Amino acid sequence: MSAALPAALRAIGIDARILLPGFPPVLGATAGAREIGRFTSCGFGVRLLEAELASGVPLIVLDAPPLFSRSGGPYQDANGEDWRDNAVAFGVLSRVAALLGSEASPLEWHPDVVHCNDWPTALAPVYLRHGRGKRAATLITIHNLAFQGIFPYADLDRLDLPEASRGIEGVEFYGQASFLKGALLCSDAINTVSPTYAREIQTEELGFGMGGVLRQRSRDLYGVLNGVDASLWDPRSDPWIAAHYGPDTLEAKRANKRAFKERLGLRGADDVPLLATVGRLTHQKGVDVIVEAIPEIAKMPAQLAVVGTGDRALAQSLHAARAHHPDCVSLFIGFDEGLAHLLEAGADMFLMPSRFEPCGMNQMYSQRYGTPPIAHATGGLVDTITDGATGFLMRELNARSLVKAVQRAVSTYRDAGEWATMQRNGMAREFGWGPAAKAYADIYAKIRSTS
Repeated sequence: MSAALPAALRAIGIDARILLPGFPPVLGATAGAREIGRFTSCGFGVRLLEAELASGVPLIVLDAPPLFSRSGGPYQDANGEDWRDNAVAFGVLSRVAALLGSEASPLEWHPDVVHCNDWPTALAPVYLRHGRGKRAATLITIHNLAFQGIFPYADLDRLDLPEASRGIEGVEFYGQASFLKGALLCSDAINTVSPTYAREIQTEELGFGMGGVLRQRSRDLYGVLNGVDASLWDPRSDPWIAAHYGPDTLEAKRANKRAFKERLGLRGADDVPLLATVGRLTHQKGVDVIVEAIPEIAKMPAQLAVVGTGDRALAQSLHAARAHHPDCVSLFIGFDEGLAHLLEAGADMFLMPSRFEPCGMNQMYSQRYGTPPIAHATGGLVDTITDGATGFLMRELNARSLVKAVQRAVSTYRDAGEWATMQRNGMAREFGWGPAAKAYADIYAKIRSTS
């Protein structure tokens, strides 16, 4: 979203720019960046560098080596342990974002709206709300409410947060500090990445402790469905698949199925339906439900390919299932971009039994690739899959429901004409970023006029 949405916004005349922390890969990709600012924030010397993405979107990089010059990932080290200074690093990122949205900004360019994404930037609306002078309006986008940026309260001491923002009507959350809670209370508007998820997070079940706050802000809460990069995810031109195809050349999809099965070592006739899934191996994604359903899926007969990484216990359960059903189950632990694309092109159906799904992307990729998804009716899955027309939705999430949904899909698959119609229905859907850009532009205009 951080790459695609700004480009789509600029295409409709909005001067969108991106602020990124200067992690080594970011600095490496912007070697010719020009320094446009230098100052101190929360006791750290920082530089602002100006660069440009390949898409033409202007980029502002926050260079602060003590906070961002590190190996591993943005949030965890190479061993998967959280960086101990995450609160400080992303607190400084938020404070710099707030500075750029205030009248004290050192830049000539002044934004009308500071659009923040998830907890790592969630303190920016807090700083702006409690600051002095003219300020930009603020929008916080929730991509997954399960991640809220909760830290020991003492971590706030290095962030120069206004005292008025530190209590129960601010970032305090059961004796700790929640960055996201601060944004939910201080932003001019809130949105999440699908209309259904915007409703779900106001419930106790999927509110993750923030349901009451979100119900309080319900008039300022919007659901805007994510888009996908239609140029990157297109079976007519995808460089990672074995054979290109479109709605009128679906027969070429078979070559991708053969290539995918060969890559994963799956034997058997190509007319046996092949289900696949790719992503994080987590409880949220319903991987445990897939494992429980495997014996019944194997009996149909059908084959299953799983690509992903995550929870060690779930990976072990999948390994055990493969050992019991070696001709029906294939497993690739890890992430491979090319394999993810080949999976979408080579599978007959895509499994997505998520317990909750703010938006989801793979169900949209799958429909573009003529690979009908089988999914739990939650969040963005409800908003993007038409049951019986472009995919298959199950209203309850358990192994029995999943098996029944797969049986429905396999029955449809056996009718070549009906299956081709479903494939073409999905491939005709519009999942680009244009509609989302227009929806965000409307929100920007509204909060700009009222902030």
